[in-house]
Amino acid sequence: MSSVLVIDDDLSRRELIQSALTFLDQSCEFFGFVDWLQSASEPVPADLVLLGQSQLPISLEKLIRELQQKVPAAAVVTLGEWAEVEELPAELKSLLLGELPIPFNYQQLQDMLHRAQLVKQQISAGIAPDAADQLFSSLVGCSQPMLRVRQAMAQVAGRDVNVMITGESGTGKEVVARNLHDHSVRKAGPFVPINCGAIPADLLESELFGHEKGAFTGAVSSRPGRFELAQGGTLFLDEIGDMPLPMQVKLLRVLQERKFERIGGTKTLEADIRVIAATHKDLEQMIEAGEFREDLYYRLNVFPIEMPPLRERTEDLPVLLQELIERVKQQGFDSVRLQPSAIESLAQHPWPGNVRELANLIERLAILYPNGVVGVSELPERFRHVAEPDPERYRTDDMESATMPQVTEAPLLDHLPKSGLDLKSHLESIERSLIDQALNAANNVVARAAELLQIRRTTLVEKMRKYGIQRK
Repeated sequence: MSSVLVIDDDLSRRELIQSALTFLDQSCEFFGFVDWLQSASEPVPADLVLLGQSQLPISLEKLIRELQQKVPAAAVVTLGEWAEVEELPAELKSLLLGELPIPFNYQQLQDMLHRAQLVKQQISAGIAPDAADQLFSSLVGCSQPMLRVRQAMAQVAGRDVNVMITGESGTGKEVVARNLHDHSVRKAGPFVPINCGAIPADLLESELFGHEKGAFTGAVSSRPGRFELAQGGTLFLDEIGDMPLPMQVKLLRVLQERKFERIGGTKTLEADIRVIAATHKDLEQMIEAGEFREDLYYRLNVFPIEMPPLRERTEDLPVLLQELIERVKQQGFDSVRLQPSAIESLAQHPWPGNVRELANLIERLAILYPNGVVGVSELPERFRHVAEPDPERYRTDDMESATMPQVTEAPLLDHLPKSGLDLKSHLESIERSLIDQALNAANNVVARAAELLQIRRTTLVEKMRKYGIQRK
C-alpha cells in the first residue's frame, strides 16, 4: 500500500487531509516544518509528499533538497500555489509532480496518488519520470513487465526494422504497434492494420496486394491493397499465425524483394513500408508442425516484443481502471467508482480476456451503476473472489423483518410525545416508508421512483443501500 507524507503547519488543513486519506485507505504521516527539519536524516518510505506552506522563513529550494535526501523515491506535490516554484533550478522543478488545489476533491487527491505510484515505479526502474510520461503515454501501467515492454519499445521505435509482437488475446498488441508507429521515422505516414484471421483465405491476397478490374469474378473496378495504402508508413499484420501457407509464401517474397503486383496487374509497385506483425499463437511450435514457414518467421521476427497477460501485472489495475473509466466517460457513459475491496477482488481474477475483458467489465458496470460506487457484491458473480466486507448492507427485506422492527409505515405525529422521541430515527423511518411507497408505485423502476420523490436516481440508489432496500 502506498504511503503519504504531509508537511504542513496548518492544523485544520492537516485534519482535512487526514480524513480524506483515511477515506481512500491510504496510510499517512504528518509533520510540522520545524519538526521535519529537525527529524533524523534516515530515508522515509513514502510515495507522495504533500508540501504545505509555513510562516517560517524556509525556502522551497531548501525543502526540496532535504526531501531528496530523506524521501528519495517520492513524488512531491505542493498544497496550493507556491510562488517560488518558477524560481527553482530546472533540476529541482522537475521533481515537483504538480499542485493540489485548496480546497480539493477526492478525485484530485486520488489522481495524485496514482501519479505518485507511477513515478515511484519509474524511479525504481531507472527511468526518468518526465521521459517515461512522454514516451508511449497511451500505454497504461508501470509494473515491471510493462516497464520491460516500454524499454524494448524505446530501443526499436526509431529503427526501421520489422517487429513481432506476441502475447495472449486482449493484451494490447495493436496499442503497442500504434505506439511504435507514432514514435518512428514513418510517423507522418499511414498506419494500416489488417487482421489476417478475420479475412477468408481466398480474399486475403486481394486485401493485401489489391487487384485490377476484371482480375476475377466480382472485380468490377480496380482496388488498391493494404501494401499500397501503407506506402511510407506501417503495415500491421495482426494474427499472422492465422495466415494460410500459400499466402505466407507470397508475403515472404514481398518482404524479401520489397516489390509486388496487384492481382491481374503487370505493373510492379514498390513496398516502402515497415511491417509489424502480431500473434497470440506459438509460431515456433507451428513451424515444427509445418503450419508456419520458418523463413517467414525469421523475416518478421527481427525484433520480438512479448506482451504480459494482465494476471501477471495486477499492480497496474488501479491506473488501468482509471484510464478505462475515463474512456467510457468520453464515449458518453456515466462514470463509476470501485471500492478498494472490489479492486482487491479484481486483482485475484485470472483475466483470460486480459485488458479487453477488463474494458468490457467497466462498460458493463458504467451501464448498471451510472455515477455509482461498486463494491464486491455489485461485481458480476464470476469476478467475486473475496468475501463481501460489509454483508449487513445487503440484507434482504425478509432478514430485516426478522431482526428489526418494521418501519415502512412510520406513524405521523401531530405533536411531540411527552417522553420525547429520537428525531433522527423517526425521520429515517418516514424516509424509508416513502421510498418503499415510491418503488411500489413505480413497479420497482428506480429511475421512475426517483422522479416521484423528486430526487436524483443516484441519490435514491444510495438511500436504498443505506436502508438495505432491495427491489422486489
